[in-house]
Amino acid sequence: MKLITSLIVTFALTSGLSHSMAAGSELERGAYIVRSVAACGNCHSPLGPDGPVPGQELSGRFVIKMPIFEAWASNITPAAIGNWTDAEVGRAIREGIRPDGSLIGPPMPIELYRDLSDSDVGAIVAYLRSVPAVENTVPRSTYNIPLPESYGPPVANVAPVPEGETAEYGAYLAGPVAHCIECHTPMVEGHFDFEHQLGAGGRAFEGSWGISVSANLTPHPDGLARWTDDEVISMIRTGKRPDGSPMSPPMGFAFYAGMTDRDARAIVAYLRTLPARQTP
Repeated sequence: MKLITSLIVTFALTSGLSHSMAAGSELERGAYIVRSVAACGNCHSPLGPDGPVPGQELSGRFVIKMPIFEAWASNITPAAIGNWTDAEVGRAIREGIRPDGSLIGPPMPIELYRDLSDSDVGAIVAYLRSVPAVENTVPRSTYNIPLPESYGPPVANVAPVPEGETAEYGAYLAGPVAHCIECHTPMVEGHFDFEHQLGAGGRAFEGSWGISVSANLTPHPDGLARWTDDEVISMIRTGKRPDGSPMSPPMGFAFYAGMTDRDARAIVAYLRTLPARQTP
């Protein structure tokens, strides 16, 4: 009987430890995605002259005004989404649908987020639950274009992509997670031309920095063919070209500085596989 009791206690302790380790691992993964790869704070955290405002992480801010819309990134701290269920937060991220049924519009890259894995969405939600609640009322974005009824059917299960320094994992990071291909792919009639101009760059972004144009990320001579892998990784993390000249926002260099070397190399490995396209 003592042996059985001992085994039960041991199982309970190890199960609790395993659950604790799993929970910690999920939270760490979520923090890494949000803060270093997806760079959610690049839109959702208030910015001051010296960067993100301390103590206001992810509490929302004005993002950009264009002829087709005026975009405000919402408050995604527990002060604003604390009453949402995990499933509702996940649905807002991957399907662009709030609990009240309204649709989240651009520049939130819902079409790419639909391919986020179930485990990574869970990790993101876990991290958002852990950040300090910050009271900050943010207006809804306004649009001068019609929004779709939806971004597609409800998202079913999305399996994780095997992690590693591979082009396959790099495609996942550059697409659904970091959404590099969103800003670096030209648009035709309001839609990303992923079929013909994936990664070709040439999109203009106007802000307090002036006007910046997204770079060509393909192996074309106009693009990454000019630089080594290490030079590309350095540009992603530091925002400086090999000649020392600074690159411009809205690229989230300060966030990407925390990206692991493995993930940065996976992204570059993927970009090297793209068809070479000339910048339009």
